[in-house]
Amino acid sequence: MTGTLLKAAHRVGDRVHAVQMGWARRFGFIPEVVAYRGYGTTSRVRILARVLYGAPGLHRIGANTTREPGRGRDGCRPGWPESRAPQGWTGTENVRGWRAFTSVPIEHSVVTIEIGGSVQTVHADFGGVVDAMVDVSLEPGWHSVRLSADGAVPAVGQVLVVDPATTFGIVSDIDDTVMVTALPRPFLALWNTFVLSERARTPTPGMSVLLDRLAAQHPEAPVMYLSTGPWNAAPTLSRFLGRNLYPAGPLLLTDWGMTPDSWFRSGREHKVRNLARLASEFPKVKWLLVGDNGQHDEAIYAEFARRHPASVAAVAIRELTGSEAVFSGGTMHDGRPTPVPGVPWASAPDGAALAEQLEAFGVL
Repeated sequence: MTGTLLKAAHRVGDRVHAVQMGWARRFGFIPEVVAYRGYGTTSRVRILARVLYGAPGLHRIGANTTREPGRGRDGCRPGWPESRAPQGWTGTENVRGWRAFTSVPIEHSVVTIEIGGSVQTVHADFGGVVDAMVDVSLEPGWHSVRLSADGAVPAVGQVLVVDPATTFGIVSDIDDTVMVTALPRPFLALWNTFVLSERARTPTPGMSVLLDRLAAQHPEAPVMYLSTGPWNAAPTLSRFLGRNLYPAGPLLLTDWGMTPDSWFRSGREHKVRNLARLASEFPKVKWLLVGDNGQHDEAIYAEFARRHPASVAAVAIRELTGSEAVFSGGTMHDGRPTPVPGVPWASAPDGAALAEQLEAFGVL
């Protein structure tokens, strides 16, 4: 019965998407490729992008163009994408979260990837997402990648090639770790995501300083932002991270909605899968895992440390405040797993206190 209902739901979803595509064309939505930051090794890189119909005049910052030296028009730090704003935008406007969800994905598009003299074609998935591995020889550092699809505005993104000699990296959650979103509280989460201006979003105290210090001490270290947030939010998150002086790095997000065999995508599985992938792709790197105690990060990181002890430098958990923990449906340290022996485990309410503990562990 469940399988039959799921198939019926998929058929309904297909019809709804067809209607959305029709409305998008009718109202002049623009087909375009949105490039996200990718990463990889000197011989293989992961390309991340999305093909969609974007609302006319939608302020897309943090997707397509970059400016490495200095700051972009939106005030982002070096290494973060610059605005590709329509005429009349200055980068100081407030952008409501709901605007990121007005786009309509273009399913199964054929996308051409041009990087390092190599040209390859891949297919986007049902949600318009491109997540592809490309074999190419590149030097360590940031590289440009051009992505194009038939009839769509192309995009130029960036790919971080990690130096083979690198032995330290950072994986950080976003929601309630570097940005206070109160995601476990359903109604407030909806308000924060769809209504609240992105400039009104609150950075977690001390976290940008902590990550910036780590990046300065380990300039070769890749910084990955692993979140259960949807790809629709990627431009907003990029602007937020750049504006608040967080180190530049790829966003590893997910796509909301059904899968072929389940009603909902599992955020936990998304994190577990990407952590295992990083351990496999960079076997010499020890990762500092940064998260919070409101969305299973402790359990996920502890399990990863048990399975891949050689891939963990330390775990740093931002503790929710008492009110945040109550609203999230539990209490502080509710269900906290036992730290893994031999793995430094820091836990504190803000970045400054976490920095002190990491210094004591010799990680910072």
